Amino acid sequence: MSDSIGTDQKDSMSNANTTQTVAGGPAGQGQSVRVVEVGPRDGLQNERVAVPTHAKVEMIERLVEAGVRDVEIGSFVHPKWVPQMADTAEVARRIRREPGVRYWALVPNMRGLDFARSASLEHIAVFMSSSETHNRKNLNRTISESLATVTQVIKEATGSGMEVRGYISTVFGCPYEGDVPFDRVLEIGSGLLEAGATQISLGDTTGMGTPLQVREGCGRAVETFGPDHVALHLHDTRGLGLVNALQGLEAGMRIFDSSMGGMGGCPYAPGAAGNLGTEDLLYMLNSLGYHTGIDLDRVVAISRDLELEHGATLSSKYFRYAGARL
Repeated sequence: MSDSIGTDQKDSMSNANTTQTVAGGPAGQGQSVRVVEVGPRDGLQNERVAVPTHAKVEMIERLVEAGVRDVEIGSFVHPKWVPQMADTAEVARRIRREPGVRYWALVPNMRGLDFARSASLEHIAVFMSSSETHNRKNLNRTISESLATVTQVIKEATGSGMEVRGYISTVFGCPYEGDVPFDRVLEIGSGLLEAGATQISLGDTTGMGTPLQVREGCGRAVETFGPDHVALHLHDTRGLGLVNALQGLEAGMRIFDSSMGGMGGCPYAPGAAGNLGTEDLLYMLNSLGYHTGIDLDRVVAISRDLELEHGATLSSKYFRYAGARL
């Protein structure tokens, strides 16, 4: 998959990355927003097609060339449960690692941590749910049991010089339990950070979050943890992914997870559609004057090749209806 967009064509597309003004000036005023690209892991894990290892490696390297500085390359979950991630160790071995880029892999337990170490990875993500029912279905443990396991992994990882981010799922609603008390979310987040995680990612796993709910929750999280220690991970199940991202942005969030082409979902959460599309997020941030350092046109080209060459299911609106014409 080579980057098929030439210099002349990129010049003609410059309007896609042009910063627009809002009410007399850019809303973002040049502020930076960090985008964590989760497509190679959280996106591909829910795809019906199996993308070959060499294609994953090329995709990750092209994302980095496009300006991505945080990218999930895979997970060390047992391949019986997530067969699309069975080659994560090989992907980690093959990718060309660039200075200043954080290559993340998801690990479920100490065994997964050992695999990440063997792959010479320095950045890992751990995960648990804020819903007891979802946590049991996903991890076959209670929340307290998961927190104990995750704490052990975090301490072991940080003790060996690794950086850890912690995912908290179903923070704005659970398909089994409905609303989740946000005090519980904050309590779990505090536990992960106290254990040594540098960042927590608030996951709207099935896209149940409403704009007012997301705005209030993000405001509380930013106030409690600070904008450098909390991220927002949105799904677009009910068409509110981008609206909720804007609410999080206005509440002070400055780190967002997104997936190229809008790929993704959760195998253990009924109705979990794709992640917030990276193209959609970048276009909105650009239009508001925020700086990400990521080339939107190049991300579109990578998504296009993934769809054409491997049959991935892409739902990003910008990719589908604007980027497709570029």
